[in-house]
Amino acid sequence: MAGNGGMDKAKGKAKEMAGKVTGNRERQVQGKVDQARGDAKKAMHDARERARKADPSLGRDKG
Repeated sequence: MAGNGGMDKAKGKAKEMAGKVTGNRERQVQGKVDQARGDAKKAMHDARERARKADPSLGRDKG
Protein backbone atom coordinates (compact mmCIF):
# COMPACT_ATOMS: atom_id res chain seq x y z
CA MET A 1 0.00 0.00 0.00
CA ALA A 2 2.94 2.32 0.54
CA GLY A 3 3.32 2.98 -3.18
CA ASN A 4 -0.38 3.55 -3.56
CA GLY A 5 -0.68 6.65 -1.40
CA GLY A 6 -0.78 4.90 1.97
CA MET A 7 2.34 6.61 3.26
CA ASP A 8 1.00 10.04 2.29
CA LYS A 9 -2.26 9.29 4.07
CA ALA A 10 -0.50 8.07 7.23
CA LYS A 11 1.91 11.01 7.24
CA GLY A 12 -0.98 13.39 6.71
CA LYS A 13 -3.02 11.93 9.53
CA ALA A 14 -0.03 12.23 11.87
CA LYS A 15 0.51 15.88 10.85
CA GLU A 16 -3.16 16.68 11.28
CA MET A 17 -3.26 15.13 14.75
CA ALA A 18 -0.02 16.89 15.78
CA GLY A 19 -1.52 20.15 14.60
CA LYS A 20 -4.67 19.57 16.64
CA VAL A 21 -2.69 18.75 19.77
CA THR A 22 -0.43 21.79 19.45
CA GLY A 23 -3.09 24.14 18.12
CA ASN A 24 -1.10 24.65 14.93
CA ARG A 25 -3.71 25.21 12.22
CA GLU A 26 -1.12 25.30 9.42
CA ARG A 27 0.11 21.83 10.38
CA GLN A 28 -3.49 20.58 10.39
CA VAL A 29 -4.00 21.89 6.87
CA GLN A 30 -0.72 20.36 5.69
CA GLY A 31 -1.92 17.04 7.06
CA LYS A 32 -5.20 17.27 5.17
CA VAL A 33 -3.30 18.11 1.97
CA ASP A 34 -1.05 15.06 2.45
CA GLN A 35 -4.11 12.88 2.98
CA ALA A 36 -5.72 14.23 -0.19
CA ARG A 37 -2.47 13.53 -2.07
CA GLY A 38 -2.62 9.94 -0.82
CA ASP A 39 -6.22 9.60 -1.97
CA ALA A 40 -5.28 10.92 -5.41
CA LYS A 41 -2.37 8.48 -5.71
CA LYS A 42 -4.63 5.60 -4.76
CA ALA A 43 -7.24 6.67 -7.30
CA MET A 44 -4.58 6.81 -10.03
CA HIS A 45 -3.28 3.38 -9.06
CA ASP A 46 -6.80 1.93 -9.11
CA ALA A 47 -7.49 3.48 -12.53
CA ARG A 48 -4.24 2.05 -13.93
CA GLU A 49 -5.12 -1.40 -12.60
CA ARG A 50 -8.60 -1.25 -14.15
CA ALA A 51 -7.09 -0.18 -17.47
CA ARG A 52 -4.56 -3.04 -17.37
CA LYS A 53 -7.34 -5.53 -16.65
CA ALA A 54 -9.36 -4.17 -19.57
CA ASP A 55 -6.34 -4.29 -21.90
CA PRO A 56 -3.46 -6.46 -20.61
CA SER A 57 -1.10 -5.05 -23.24
CA LEU A 58 -1.06 -1.76 -21.29
CA GLY A 59 1.07 -3.36 -18.59
CA ARG A 60 3.84 -4.48 -20.92
CA ASP A 61 6.87 -2.49 -21.94
CA LYS A 62 6.89 -1.47 -25.57
CA GLY A 63 10.40 -1.61 -26.77
